[in-house]
Amino acid sequence: MDRHELRNALFATGISPDAFELEGVHEHVPLPPDFWFLRRSADGRWEIGAYERGVYDVRLAYDTEPEACAGLWRALTGRPTPP
Repeated sequence: MDRHELRNALFATGISPDAFELEGVHEHVPLPPDFWFLRRSADGRWEIGAYERGVYDVRLAYDTEPEACAGLWRALTGRPTPP
């Protein structure tokens, strides 16, 4: 799953659009006070984590976009990645 597919799957579950941010696909202006994020790091890996009160807290880093998308899906839904 890529970021576009992840966005669509999260919307389909009814998760609030304010609950997450996906770099280049689903970004906030202005920023809500807290949300989960998925972004590319400076070294080219993919990071997921939580944004709270102006601070990005990276929780996990992955080598590929699909791995990061699966990680964020699990973090937000508590379920395995959809087929």
